[in-house]
Amino acid sequence: QVQLVESGGGLVQPGGSLRLSCAASGSIFSINAMGWYRQVPGKERELFAAITRRGSTNYADSVKGRFTISRDNAKNTVYLQMNSLKPEDTAVYYCNADVVADPYYYGMDYWGKGTLVTVSS
Repeated sequence: QVQLVESGGGLVQPGGSLRLSCAASGSIFSINAMGWYRQVPGKERELFAAITRRGSTNYADSVKGRFTISRDNAKNTVYLQMNSLKPEDTAVYYCNADVVADPYYYGMDYWGKGTLVTVSS
């Protein structure tokens, strides 16, 4: 089955940078849109960055100009470069992908397990 594996989370100081990766594996025919979500306790999970198969991107106002989403289709991987981090960026970060598996001709959503990003001095 399709699996998403995240890496790169951790502790960083305000103003610092962090790079997250999420690699998809399994019986993958193609991957459509991919995105990054984040969630803090008591709040809804927020989609803040998304990228289409061909590289068109969209960002929430809260991260625009600071975060960059990218992807490598040959590696089935999506990346998130986070710069100028703020304490309010602290959250569990999840990657998501609309994946077309080999036995099917339509996409289904898959999620990573989540990785904690803590921004604190």
